[in-house]
Amino acid sequence: MKPLLIIVSAPSGAGKTSLCDRLLQDYPEIVYSISCTTRLPRGEEVDGEDYHFLTAANFEKHAKKGNFLEHAQVHGFYYGTLRAPVDEALAEGHCVLMDIDVEGAAQVRAAVGKLPATNRMRAGFTDIFIKPPSLDELHARLEGRGEDDEATIERRMKNATGEMARAGEFRYHVVNDDFEVAYRELRGIIETASGLHD
Repeated sequence: MKPLLIIVSAPSGAGKTSLCDRLLQDYPEIVYSISCTTRLPRGEEVDGEDYHFLTAANFEKHAKKGNFLEHAQVHGFYYGTLRAPVDEALAEGHCVLMDIDVEGAAQVRAAVGKLPATNRMRAGFTDIFIKPPSLDELHARLEGRGEDDEATIERRMKNATGEMARAGEFRYHVVNDDFEVAYRELRGIIETASGLHD
């Protein structure tokens, strides 16, 4: 496979995490990009596996130096993706999978767009938006998960409307109505982009 920088974004509840997990299972040459965060580990989370847990001062130092491909403040904490590990993985011939929101994807797209055409990140840039079949179906899925209260679901739905409005920024779209069909489509996009088949 040609090394790709694969960006996958979706509204909460569209099934992005399940699709990404399956990709990582099926393709050992695809590595998951581990984000940095200033929040504390939750439950069983391990530093360097789930996230790179940084102090706010350390995070700000990286941000000032321009070391992040993308970063943002979410619910009072900072999250970001360091450029160096992504570049190293691509240099080693891996594909790198980034599971980020539409704003993060836009930041990466802008950063990569400034690079020379021959740069690995730019040459392998592939962005995919996972859509739910409809907003009604998304609402039903969020309710069905039983993880969130009504206020949280409403906030997620409001965010989803905004994210869906930006789907046009992505080159590829996959509608996750049936998981197996959506997964086949996702695989097809990646295999074509990486030159495995036309």
